[in-house]
Amino acid sequence: MTDRSLTTEDRARAVFTARASFYVDSICHTDPQVLGWLVELAQPQPSWRMLDVATGAGHTAFAFAPYVSEIIGIDLTPRMLAEAGKLAVRQGVTNVRFVEADIHELPFDDETFDDEQFDLVTCRRAAHHFSDIQEALAEMVRMLKPQGLLLIDDRCVPEDDFVDSVMNRLDWLHDESHVREYRPSQWQAMLEAAGCRVFSQATYIRHRPLSSLTECVSPQNVAQIHGILDSLSPEQRAKLALTIRDGELHSNHWYLLIAARKQSFEMEPTL
Repeated sequence: MTDRSLTTEDRARAVFTARASFYVDSICHTDPQVLGWLVELAQPQPSWRMLDVATGAGHTAFAFAPYVSEIIGIDLTPRMLAEAGKLAVRQGVTNVRFVEADIHELPFDDETFDDEQFDLVTCRRAAHHFSDIQEALAEMVRMLKPQGLLLIDDRCVPEDDFVDSVMNRLDWLHDESHVREYRPSQWQAMLEAAGCRVFSQATYIRHRPLSSLTECVSPQNVAQIHGILDSLSPEQRAKLALTIRDGELHSNHWYLLIAARKQSFEMEPTL
């Protein structure tokens, strides 16, 4: 049973402490194709400073490390940062520094997090865990220099009420620190409200095994996941692309890669 006294951040810290070693080699999080898309989209420059939000095991930071001057990776889970630090040593990466911090509560007495410090802010496979997405985005944008680049890669849901509802429920059962996967239209609106201009948005799908939802999950939640999938109508199963492959049930998982620039709101000259 979920402990209602815990905050979303408490639950995330507990979940990712327990699963930290899994993310070091996770196929989903180390996906070279997606990491390559991020680098290609950003066109990073050697002089850039970069902030990687909810860095986890550091895979996004390591993908950008050869192309920029300095990277700060933040995460609220010390165990994840420890894994990222070990990976940095193993890969010989020297321009990435990891800091324990929550994007909702950046340490204002640390000059690292003064306004407009970074050319690039990235956040990959984490935003669906943020308890206050508007506050988190506002902080990311605050960290950017004028016209700085914000890249988000996250789980999403299509513009379909059924898929939205069922996927968010399944992902909460997989990980009780899950808050919400947003639709592309919601991401567009949130980024514009945060003071950004979206210039690239693309969705992609991975057809993943049921074990991606049930691994490291309590028996009670696994039973609920099976119960939901077993109760679906043929039409609903088709919407999730539920099929048996290699002897295991697979379904669609949706993702969004969105890029935006921080707007500069300069005063118009008076005539």
